[in-house]
Amino acid sequence: MQHADTPWRVLVVDDEPDLVEVICGALRYEGWQARGVTGGLDAVTVAADWHPHAIVLDVMLPDFDGLEVLRRVHTADPEVRVLFLTARDAVEDRIAGISAGGDDYVTKPFSLEEVVVRLRGLLRRTAPPARPPPAP
Repeated sequence: MQHADTPWRVLVVDDEPDLVEVICGALRYEGWQARGVTGGLDAVTVAADWHPHAIVLDVMLPDFDGLEVLRRVHTADPEVRVLFLTARDAVEDRIAGISAGGDDYVTKPFSLEEVVVRLRGLLRRTAPPARPPPAP
């Protein structure tokens, strides 16, 4: 279980910078640490350095897609939780995201409150092991 003095770390990955900032702001309001990036390569790099507990991940990114981000991140850390947040709303897309190792899938447009609640539930149910502290 998470200790009160170690807030959840959540990486937000979306190609829309304004959306990244809104979601990060909501997560910080919850008392969590949040970082945002707008590309797949940046997501993989930040995840490797910062060791987030969870990632909010868009499928459609400018350099490579969210499924590839998930694959690369899970290769290094299979315990990180992934909540897909994407405009791709076909049943096949949701099945592909969950089958690839995603933990949940929310489609755009979305409720910010729903994203926070789903993340909270995901992290509560699947409390990850202790992570090394982020690099200074």
